[in-house]
Amino acid sequence: MGPGKAWAWALLSALLWGCGLALQGGMLYPRESASRERKELDGLWSFRADFSDNRRQGFEQQWYRTPLRESGPTLDMPVPSSFNDVGQDGQLRSFVGWVWYEREVTLPQRWTQDLDTRVVLRIGSAHYYAIVVDISKLVQSGPLSSCRITIAVNNTLTPYTLPPGTILYKTDTSKYPKGYFVQNTNFDFFNYAGLHRPVLLYTTPTVYIDDITVTTHVDQNAGLVNYQIFVQGSEHFQLQVSLLDEEGKVVAQGLGSRGQLQVPSAHLWWPYLMHEHPAYLYSLEVRLMAQTAAQSVSDFYTLPVGIRTVAVTESQFLINGKPFYFHGVNKHEDADIRGKGFDWPLMVKDFNLLRWLGANSFRTSHYPYAEEVMQLCDRYGIVVIDESPGVGIVLAQSYSNASLQHHLEVMGELVRRDKNHPAVVMWSVANEPASSLKPAAYYFKTLIAHTKALDPSRPVTFVTNSNYEADLGAPYVDVICVNSYYSWYHDYGHLEVIQLQLATQFENWYRTYQKPIIQSEYGAGVISGFHQDPPLMFSEEYQQGLLEQYHLVLDQKRKEYVVGELIWNFADFMTDQSPLRVIGNKKGIFSRQRQPKSAAFLLRQRYWKLANETRYHRSAVKSQCVGKSPFTF
Repeated sequence: MGPGKAWAWALLSALLWGCGLALQGGMLYPRESASRERKELDGLWSFRADFSDNRRQGFEQQWYRTPLRESGPTLDMPVPSSFNDVGQDGQLRSFVGWVWYEREVTLPQRWTQDLDTRVVLRIGSAHYYAIVVDISKLVQSGPLSSCRITIAVNNTLTPYTLPPGTILYKTDTSKYPKGYFVQNTNFDFFNYAGLHRPVLLYTTPTVYIDDITVTTHVDQNAGLVNYQIFVQGSEHFQLQVSLLDEEGKVVAQGLGSRGQLQVPSAHLWWPYLMHEHPAYLYSLEVRLMAQTAAQSVSDFYTLPVGIRTVAVTESQFLINGKPFYFHGVNKHEDADIRGKGFDWPLMVKDFNLLRWLGANSFRTSHYPYAEEVMQLCDRYGIVVIDESPGVGIVLAQSYSNASLQHHLEVMGELVRRDKNHPAVVMWSVANEPASSLKPAAYYFKTLIAHTKALDPSRPVTFVTNSNYEADLGAPYVDVICVNSYYSWYHDYGHLEVIQLQLATQFENWYRTYQKPIIQSEYGAGVISGFHQDPPLMFSEEYQQGLLEQYHLVLDQKRKEYVVGELIWNFADFMTDQSPLRVIGNKKGIFSRQRQPKSAAFLLRQRYWKLANETRYHRSAVKSQCVGKSPFTF
């Protein structure tokens, strides 16, 4: 191997290493351009779980020094996917600790020979902690260059992680084997783990566009696009910026790393069903030109941009100055076999069901979703409440300074990743924390202020199930998001009390805080095909009846200060085993296989009715499919 190739590999190795240690700099989605290439690493990886008592045998024996198969038996593991449900091993399904992934990669020759090429390993998601342990020495074989990538992933949760959890050791040796432990969590979904989203290599020049921040405003009929561009690798460069409409016509241009583009008669980004032409996206094309010691370098990046505004009053949520009502769902990244693994057909199916349903929004309960999901929301006009993995914060330990510092970092990463998505209209920093605990006041005051400082253009909330008088975090949110399960988790079977209890809930919260309210969760479990009349719990009739009782109150209060309703849940999903869960949570209006229950048709009728009532343009919405705009005309 010549000296030039060796130097190029040293650069590659260093960048790959750093990727596994910390999220530094920008988080632009890796898009191909004239200066950038991608190499997908999805497919089968070698896999091994560390079943040793301390779960650290892999590090102690340095499994990463040689091919993984040489240190013990391996499995074929699909990526992206959770590892839990792929095999037939019950021990692996509930495994807690370190697992190891390995992949041999062949690199294009130009990547290793061009000294002005930077190569980055990007892991879309690893639950919950990942280390890129080793990038093996480059092997040159004729025109091919290959390397071995080894990634260790750990799904252990502690009181200081997000989400938090605890490890409980069972020390009674008359009941449990020596060293026996279980992972306890305070959230109601299965703790799937593994490499859940695409893994890829991508290239940039050594002088490159590292990050772009876009905010938009509207001045009468003109759209204002404010941009800031960050460059790494040199302080001497030139930047050209062009904004193109959907037909590819340049509508505005600028120079330099910061500026404002003015778009006369701008097409605004509108939510699905709120406009005859929703989700209009411009393209911001950025061109970087710089000079290195060897040659001139160019980098190109294109960012989709939606021009829209978001504002909150004491009783309304406004998009582009018009009242917006959330009629949508809560979701999970969850499906048979693949667990939380990203899957294109499943994602497209879910969006087709959302649009069939007439849903205009969802919350990313209870963690950030795949970037590809966010991109499709931008394209289809599905509004997003973007939630951090702050679920299950119920222990006093989880309000420590260490936990707060970590939570601040997580919100910084989430804002950095999703800040340019027009579909994202609000940040949610947590779900159902124990916000009545004394430390919660300072915790959420600090966390919400930090998030607003990172992004002043969006409101911030967290989702509560605390009593309105006891909630110490609610004074700091912009929108009250409240979860309640009347006639499900209490007053079982008594649908007749829902209207009184729900109306009282809304009135107490609004009287106390004078802020708009979203019913962020409500629902009932149902086993598909179970029928009982009069309705009994877990029957399809009971789920329908419960929803109808909620809707009667929502129809009253949305005329005043309620600005949204999000059903729990879009689809059935897996949970830990317990006497309360029959192979998962069954509150979905669709089964886990995405087949509708009776409530799906009830909700569809309601959502299309709401869409027609809340439009601001002359044509009525019809639940059909025409041309490029499915389900609208």
